[in-house]
Amino acid sequence: MTKSPTNNPILTIIVLNYNSQDFLKKCLLSIYHSDFPQDKIQILVPDNNSTDKSLETAQKIKQKNTTFIPLEHNLGFAKANNLAIKHISPASKYVLFLNPDTTVENNTLTSIITFLNKNPDVHAATCYVNLILTNSLQPECHRGFPTPWNALCHFFLPFLPKLFPRSKLFNGYFLGHLDYTKTQKIDACVGAFLVIRKEIGEKIGWWNEKYFFYGEDLDLCYKLKRHNFNLYFYPHCQIHHYQGFASGIVAKTAKKSAASRETRIRSALASTQAMRIFYQENLIRLYPHSLRWLVWTGIKLLETYRIFKAKFL
Repeated sequence: MTKSPTNNPILTIIVLNYNSQDFLKKCLLSIYHSDFPQDKIQILVPDNNSTDKSLETAQKIKQKNTTFIPLEHNLGFAKANNLAIKHISPASKYVLFLNPDTTVENNTLTSIITFLNKNPDVHAATCYVNLILTNSLQPECHRGFPTPWNALCHFFLPFLPKLFPRSKLFNGYFLGHLDYTKTQKIDACVGAFLVIRKEIGEKIGWWNEKYFFYGEDLDLCYKLKRHNFNLYFYPHCQIHHYQGFASGIVAKTAKKSAASRETRIRSALASTQAMRIFYQENLIRLYPHSLRWLVWTGIKLLETYRIFKAKFL
């Protein structure tokens, strides 16, 4: 591991890597080629003991503002990011968590930081996340919390959001009733692109390490809301996201993913275990015991279905 450069960055970008193949290289190059001053960026790349050559490939194009943090074991998303946070420059005002399977457009970093600088009441923000394979908005970048009702409509009664696309009642899972072209306050976003003021991250305690893979972003967003901090969706800049190549369980990218059958099964289990943790950590106290049983049953049914798909589809 090399030492961080002795400059005064205002933005720290953390790109957690795990077997990202050529994606990590593309991600870093997009940051290097952006119009944001490189001497004002600190890039931290914790690596969860990758077994491919993604880290080796990325090191060949490394610039002086980039620090690689190789880890001896796969610690998962939350714990590895929390370890990287310890390396953030004291000068940084903002911290961006960015997936390695993304690329930022030339003006994205400048636009989002300008937005934050001009709006002190915005404590965290995300941008328009464009899914590369479909060239469309990733709905997870603009979403509500998975309350029992929202989850029921999304997972078990999906015809309701389709029949009533502008209904707040039936579209709470992805906030489908809102205009995605407008800057607005949201409940939650995907962790593929999440920028937060460093002082706010310190106040809420950053990532919850009870999660290994999936759910950490929702939990962090819930902590923001619980502490009365504002998370905004800012659609006037964007990133491009491949999504799901590592896990192999995202429908749109499953066929193109190099994930093994074992990895797909493990990812399926992790996704539903994250649901249990989120509900236990944040929502269980809000609902009666009778409803809790239905929630656990629903998660179990979804888990069984996802494991079946991972094994045989």
